[in-house]
Amino acid sequence: MDRETVVPRVETLPGPRAKEWASYHKEHAAPSTYVYDFVWDITEDAEGPFCTDVDGNVLLDFTSHVAAAPLGYNNSKILEPMAEFDLVDPTKIAGQDFFVSDGSAPGEEQFPGPATLMDRLTDLTSHYGMDTVFLSNSGAEAVENAIKICYDNSDGAKYGITFEGAFHGRTLGALSLNRSKSVYRRNYPEISGITDVPFCDDRTCSPETCSCGFFSDPESAASKLRKKLDPKRGHIDAEEVSYVIVEPIQGEGGYRFPSDAFADELAAVVEDFDLTLIADEIQTGVGRTGEMWGSDHYPMEPDVISAAKGLRVGATISKKDIFPEETGRISSTWGAGDIISSMQGVLTLDAIEEYDLLDNAVVRGRQFKETIRDSAPETVVDVRGKGLLLAVEFDTHERRNAVHDEAFKRGLLTLGCGYKVLRILPPLDVTEREIDLGANMLLDAIEDVS
Repeated sequence: MDRETVVPRVETLPGPRAKEWASYHKEHAAPSTYVYDFVWDITEDAEGPFCTDVDGNVLLDFTSHVAAAPLGYNNSKILEPMAEFDLVDPTKIAGQDFFVSDGSAPGEEQFPGPATLMDRLTDLTSHYGMDTVFLSNSGAEAVENAIKICYDNSDGAKYGITFEGAFHGRTLGALSLNRSKSVYRRNYPEISGITDVPFCDDRTCSPETCSCGFFSDPESAASKLRKKLDPKRGHIDAEEVSYVIVEPIQGEGGYRFPSDAFADELAAVVEDFDLTLIADEIQTGVGRTGEMWGSDHYPMEPDVISAAKGLRVGATISKKDIFPEETGRISSTWGAGDIISSMQGVLTLDAIEEYDLLDNAVVRGRQFKETIRDSAPETVVDVRGKGLLLAVEFDTHERRNAVHDEAFKRGLLTLGCGYKVLRILPPLDVTEREIDLGANMLLDAIEDVS
């Protein structure tokens, strides 16, 4: 497969072998969120955003596996350094009980592992004063450990504050913070003391003219969050708040970008009341928005960052004094013990820096937005994004779904989020040709169902 010339090639999607494999997979798999009967053939050609399915169809993947494959398929920046690594067993060690190394001196390793990944992460969060990392398996675990260390650090403070539309994961603690679709939380027990306020994504919002409900008192320009914490009028004592948790840009909730007024007020409230702010960077982190962290676009400064997906492992990053001192307070069999994924994480971070992929994300994201905006019919009500975290919003839920299905039939993989939104997540090294190809495939799909 020549990435510079390959184009999607589709006969039937899903094809007969894909249907067979999907049926076989689901025979013993618990019901879950399978979106497509798309079956990647791992033995066939795949490079960048292009991959081959079990029926020989060539597809353009603009999902990057929900941002968890930030450099797409079989990227040489990852595979070539790893090719020299002789596979060992186990590739996952009990990393909270033992250490791992390639035998070289620290800082000189050929095959970077968990220690190197943590070192890179503290460098990339040093502007927030962070110096300590806890590695885990997934984004939900990264969030769970973020709230755990905040509860531990807050001397019995009982409240957590989240935002309407939020999605923070599917483990029970993280579920308590979710405020998106009811199916995620229905009939599950919850952590007590979680309260929510509106998330403002109205780009024209100001304290005096607010349509989202975050600013509820035009006369005083006070936000609902500030009013909740007001010493005289509020019903929550700020000293009893363990944390505020926010996605810098809401993901599952619909790729909702915070208004300037919201971001400014959140930063001010956190500072005024001396609150601990957790930034859930599971989807927005690791260069996806054109900055290393989604928080870097906004005035709010996190005290804790939860990262995963593009990082290949879960990571809770903060300051040493926020983490518990007691050694058994947080731990995990595989935490800091996934040798291969940690190596992939380090190589991904190195590639982002070496190949200026933050700049590429900004340029290519702008190209995608301009292409869609220039030609989209009225059924597209908004095209938005930062870097390569992109969203196309439609006039109805049904139309979004129809476009999603039509794009798939043409060989373009996308994902829905929110209610009427299609999310677009190309690899961070996506090229001008690939953006042009994908954007026009999407426009053709939109035209066919409009």
